[in-house]
Amino acid sequence: MKKAFGRIEEKTLYSNELQEEITLMVYTPANFSPLYKYNLLIAQDGKDYFTLGRIGSLADELLENQEIQNTIIIGIPYKTVQDRRDKYHPEGSKQGAYIRFLAHELTPYIDQEYPSYQMGMGRALIGSSLGATVSLTAALSYPHTFGKVIMQSPYVDESVLSKIEEFQDTSLLSLYHVIGTKETAVPTTDGKKKDFVEPNRKLHTLMKDKNYSVIYDEFEGTHTWTYWQPDLKKALPRMLSS
Repeated sequence: MKKAFGRIEEKTLYSNELQEEITLMVYTPANFSPLYKYNLLIAQDGKDYFTLGRIGSLADELLENQEIQNTIIIGIPYKTVQDRRDKYHPEGSKQGAYIRFLAHELTPYIDQEYPSYQMGMGRALIGSSLGATVSLTAALSYPHTFGKVIMQSPYVDESVLSKIEEFQDTSLLSLYHVIGTKETAVPTTDGKKKDFVEPNRKLHTLMKDKNYSVIYDEFEGTHTWTYWQPDLKKALPRMLSS
């Protein structure tokens, strides 16, 4: 039997919040039909997830094996390293505008263009490193819009921990969180090196204390796609099967 492949197409959406044209990479499954309803997976670092993460071909495989429900994947590529920091970092000059773009512009656009479930638990955000951080922050800001988050090696600082501490409606969110045990000296965009392990363990402890629904794991590895790519084979079925 011939293997069926999903389709990846490029779209553009103008953001008033960011005052710029945003490129979107949209994966629709091989069996896509407007007669079905679809979960949404919105990926920061969109191009990386499609090229380095091979998320499209992985979705094909998982859908064929019925390991995940019908899902549309929306990848949002970043333009430059600085653009990524501005939009994803807790202190980034555009992080607030980027999160508002996700909630107020991108989500209504997708719901209008595609047959989505149009509810929080039908929408997942995914990202690695700073992309994971902004995904978590967006869900904490708009928990009725984004109910699920997949975080691969998030950048964690005091502001992130404060948001987790202050958030009240923990039952609205379902989280997946992994960190590599060798992520002790990760190069950051400011030219320094940072220990990601201890802050992530602190984040996990806080989440458990606050009764968040979270799947947590530590993998033997570093802050690279060498480890995030195979982790997707665990993350997607855990978060998109129901």
